[in-house]
Amino acid sequence: MSPGIQKVEALDMGHFVRVEWEDGSESCYPCVWLRDNCQCPRCFLRSAGARRLVFDDLDVNIVVKEVALADRKKISITWPDEHASEYEAEWLKKRCFSEEARAEMREDLFLPERQYWGSDLQLPKIPFEEIMYNDESAYKWLRTLKKVGIVLLTGAAARQGELVKLGHRIGFLRLTFYGPTWQVQDKADANNVAYTTGKLCFHTDYPVLQHPPGVQFLHCIKQTAVGGESEVVDGFHVSNKLKEQNPQAYQILSSTAVDYTDIGVDYCDFAVQCKQRIIDVDSRGQAVRINYNNATRDTVFDIPAEKVRPFYAALKEFNDLLNSTEHKFTYKLKPGDVVTFDNWRVLHGRQSYQSGSEVTRHLEGAYADWDVVMSRLRVLRKRVLNRD
Repeated sequence: MSPGIQKVEALDMGHFVRVEWEDGSESCYPCVWLRDNCQCPRCFLRSAGARRLVFDDLDVNIVVKEVALADRKKISITWPDEHASEYEAEWLKKRCFSEEARAEMREDLFLPERQYWGSDLQLPKIPFEEIMYNDESAYKWLRTLKKVGIVLLTGAAARQGELVKLGHRIGFLRLTFYGPTWQVQDKADANNVAYTTGKLCFHTDYPVLQHPPGVQFLHCIKQTAVGGESEVVDGFHVSNKLKEQNPQAYQILSSTAVDYTDIGVDYCDFAVQCKQRIIDVDSRGQAVRINYNNATRDTVFDIPAEKVRPFYAALKEFNDLLNSTEHKFTYKLKPGDVVTFDNWRVLHGRQSYQSGSEVTRHLEGAYADWDVVMSRLRVLRKRVLNRD
């Protein structure tokens, strides 16, 4: 049932409009916002869902000339220049400025719910073919990926090219200096530590980029008999633990700009430099992205000398938490498995394995941006749940 309006009136000398709803609640809307979001064809291009009103033409001190209840489902406003606007009750209710309504809208738009985990992770698994051809399964995959941070897709063909199909399923893959997809296997004169047989410590990929890839896909094509186990850890969960255990260390890692570098030749020649905080936080101090890759952390460190040791001490404490048996989860990919995970949240590593005369372990990797993944998630949610 869409909400009904009981009463509407102007407040604060016409700077606000107050709506009383039939359920007894009320909402106040600033008039400058109402004028800015007029839905008439002159002000809003419905075919594009985009505002036509030029900001230069907006009076930030505007007041209503007249406000009326057109019916229980709509209000009408006349502005001082006689421009007329109408607003549907359901549209207004969703955009109420109350704290509760804004929290509900954030949940609806961005799906911020997180399920933290440690060594007790029950790794979510969904068949690859199901998510490729069934919208409900694809929605479940992406919804779980957003909430838990990792999902294993099973039963893909053990050959290169499956990740390109996966990219088409969500929209498109992220191109980087290592190409649209890349092959993780032992290589002579490796241009990346992943292309060796050695142990890989916990890391996020590509913090050397200003906007690191949000999601990573790793498709197992061939697996070594001994060694090569994969390890993952929930970086947000560990960040919370660090914040509780040592707030000063958390403050250092969330405020110190660390230099990263990556120089070489692959898809093309490259020389990349960037500064990132190990723990990126939002305005509330909550971790929103981990930027930690020990291999590409630069020898250049652009901070005062007296701050260096405290930084290393803080990073050591964070690294120890990442590697504790309480927090890390170990598993072994089988040919046909595709692990999909949040590269802003989940740090991954690998146990070493023996090299041989031929390639004994082969993964194909690819990236996608969270913008692309979230776009597909919203489209699938609307389709599967029949939501507006």
